[in-house]
Amino acid sequence: MRLSAPFFFLLWVKALTLKNLNYSVPEEQGPGTVIGNIAKDAGYGAIERGKKSNFRVLENSAPHLVDVDQESGLIFTKQRIDRETLCRRNPKCQLSMEVFANDKEICMIKIDILDINDNSPSFPSDHINIDISENAAAGTRFPLTIAHDSDSGENGIKTYQVTRDDYNTFSLDLKVRGDGTIYPELVVQRPLDREDQSHHTLLLTAIDGGEYPRSGSMQINVRVTDSNDNSPVFDKSSYVIEIPENSPPGKVLIDLNATDQDEGSNGQVVYSFSGYASERMQDLFTIDASTGVIKIQGEIDYEENPIIEFDVQAKDLGPNPIPGHCKITVKVLDKNDNWPIISFVSVRQGAISEAAPPESVIALVRVTDKDSGRNGQLQCRVLGNVPFRLQENNDNFYTLLTDRPLDRELKDEYNVTIVARDNGIPSLNFTKSFSVKILDENDNAPRFTKSVYVLQVPENNIPGEYLGSVLAHDPDIGRNGTVSYYILPSHIGDVSVYTYVSVNPTNGAIYASRSFNYEQTKFFEFKVQAKDAGSPHMESTSTVRVSVLDVNDNLPVIILPLLQNDTAEIPVPRNVGIGYIVATVKAVDHDHGESGHLTYEIAEGNEDHLFEMDPVAGEVRTAQALWEEVASVVELVVKVTDHGKPPLSAVAKLIIKANSDAVAGGGSRAGGEQQSWDVSLPLIVTLCIISVMLLAVMTAIAVKSKHQDKETGNYNCRMAEYSNPPAGKGKKKRINKSDIMLVQSEMEERDSASRMNVVSSPSLITSPICFDYQSPLPLTLPRSEVMYLKTTPNSLTVPRAASHTSHTSFAGLSTDTPVNRMSVIQTDNFPSEPNYVGNRQPFVQSSTFKDAERASLRDSGHGDSDQADSDQDTNKGSHCDTSAREALKMKATAVNGQALEQGHISPLH
Repeated sequence: MRLSAPFFFLLWVKALTLKNLNYSVPEEQGPGTVIGNIAKDAGYGAIERGKKSNFRVLENSAPHLVDVDQESGLIFTKQRIDRETLCRRNPKCQLSMEVFANDKEICMIKIDILDINDNSPSFPSDHINIDISENAAAGTRFPLTIAHDSDSGENGIKTYQVTRDDYNTFSLDLKVRGDGTIYPELVVQRPLDREDQSHHTLLLTAIDGGEYPRSGSMQINVRVTDSNDNSPVFDKSSYVIEIPENSPPGKVLIDLNATDQDEGSNGQVVYSFSGYASERMQDLFTIDASTGVIKIQGEIDYEENPIIEFDVQAKDLGPNPIPGHCKITVKVLDKNDNWPIISFVSVRQGAISEAAPPESVIALVRVTDKDSGRNGQLQCRVLGNVPFRLQENNDNFYTLLTDRPLDRELKDEYNVTIVARDNGIPSLNFTKSFSVKILDENDNAPRFTKSVYVLQVPENNIPGEYLGSVLAHDPDIGRNGTVSYYILPSHIGDVSVYTYVSVNPTNGAIYASRSFNYEQTKFFEFKVQAKDAGSPHMESTSTVRVSVLDVNDNLPVIILPLLQNDTAEIPVPRNVGIGYIVATVKAVDHDHGESGHLTYEIAEGNEDHLFEMDPVAGEVRTAQALWEEVASVVELVVKVTDHGKPPLSAVAKLIIKANSDAVAGGGSRAGGEQQSWDVSLPLIVTLCIISVMLLAVMTAIAVKSKHQDKETGNYNCRMAEYSNPPAGKGKKKRINKSDIMLVQSEMEERDSASRMNVVSSPSLITSPICFDYQSPLPLTLPRSEVMYLKTTPNSLTVPRAASHTSHTSFAGLSTDTPVNRMSVIQTDNFPSEPNYVGNRQPFVQSSTFKDAERASLRDSGHGDSDQADSDQDTNKGSHCDTSAREALKMKATAVNGQALEQGHISPLH
């Protein structure tokens, strides 16, 4: 069998449910006939605005007959369809199409071509001749040729009729073959008499089953011959034989045997196929005329003819022979001789993107097998470990899908092999391979080779000098893998990083934008960003640390002893002995490392080796006990050298003079040692003095602040009134927090509810002195901010303070007699007096206070104020206690006065 399967490049689409649409159209329809509307029948709604419908035919079994309009989705005929030409006598005539609708769904379309009764039955010839012996017994049968009708089904041949038999000598018997074909047999109804009638003319008519039946006729000429005593007789009137398909030519199908009881030529039998056997049947088999052996000579194919039927006749060689007939039925057994066939239907030409989600359609796969039964049952799968799978739909139609995410960076091309295997014994399988290329998507960010790059540059470099490179890899390809480098904005100190370095955006090379000084900048860091050119782009960052290397570019500087014109005079006492420290040379070098490591030596003037110098500490010591006797004045040239490459040095001249006034011996040595004091000692002493001074200042500030807090206190004003003023040195009554109650004054009842009065406990309310608390004012303030109230001849004022007590707490006390209460005088912005105790004003006026929250906790009774109460009671110089005493005295003198009779005091303005 010839196998062929077209190859396609494929492109993915999102997997959707395949839609099956079935249509039918009668044959003989002219071109342009509309068969169906895919858009309507598949239920596609209105498409997005600005887009057009698109119906693309992927596969068409008869592109010359039917097509689809790409915009409207209408299926129409392109020319007249003749079912008989298209499908011949196949009872099922169907066209198939696969349409990709709106780039979203795949429609599987099947079109049934309906047969119409447009063909009449016809016989191979318009007449046939039959010889029948006059001694043929009643019931003798003679097979007749069959008619053919190109129509099928109901429009095919349904019956046969015989007419023009006036004497009812013959009748017609209809038989049905295994394939459903109706064939007629002529039956002798009564004995024949040649002398009476030697010829009979019959008309055989075939009639189809159409709505309007059509028919075809053939004339039968029967000639009655003289009697032949005996005719050949087969062992059986019919035989059923089973043979496998593809049986080899020459194989014996059957060995027929017919006997004739006559002798001589009348008993000699000759075998042959019936005169009405088809040419195809005669191509498949041969029959030996003398032996009756039938052999296979053609290719027996089950798929073409599963059942083969034909007639064989046997005649003797005598005069007027009467043939004997037998029917042969050959049942062809199916053999698994057809390989499965795989064909692909591409969805789109191209390749699949690595961003395609799982269950994306790659292609449609059709698998067919001409065998039947188990031999035609197929199993189809994808070979190998590839990210694809097959999903079976119907009628051996599969969809090739992705079954997991794709990654082009792991593999950019897959060789997909599909194998189809039938269930025959032995089974046959067929494989088909094709390549699927993976398209790149920008799904990978550039990745630096290092998270931190360390670059080194010697100081005093040339601006524009190459420092090093950063490198980032992007596994994507094309623009998605093209990497550009950028320095992210930042500052080194107060200076932009762009004034320090720059980067080549193409290759990541980093260049210095300035000359670096190790003593100013030892190292700095910045971030480099790598960005690809994909859309949208992806990026990553890495840190670059630039270390500035120290270069020996600073000379040592001698700081001790103090030099003047690079010279220092050093007096040395006499008789100091060996090892006396004459001087200590100290030098500094701003370089670091070996470049800042210093070595001291005497370069000149020590030819007599009177002195020696410590190369590390820089101490110049006496090397001889009586050096001054050799030379009373020695000029030494000391040299300080660093260890840089190349080394740098500094020199100084030390003029050492023997001093005859100084004390020799141990005192001189001690004096010499005092000269070697450390230069850092003054700095340490200075820092200690400054620290002590700062500590003292902070302590003073804290003490002063605490003293002010104790002096000013909080104006609780708990003591409101006493029923009997104290006389002499009586004990002052202590007011506890439980003795305080709040009432509302008459003026407050009329004017506002925002002011409150503090009165004594119920045991002391016979003549209350009211202390007005103004709610917006805090209760704690420094003493200098207190303002005092001044009295009028007919008024009694008390300090005013804020209260956070709710109005309901004193509502019950508002029913007190007005004469027993004193309204609060509201005063504002009176000048403050520096010392209340020294200036005996009767009362104080409250002004703005500063710590409302603390005052509310101490004065309103909501906080723990017992300790505060005690502090206020023991503070004899507090304004509130003094004001309370003065108020009690004035109340005693004015209780019978006019002011109390009026019941209130007019406010001061």
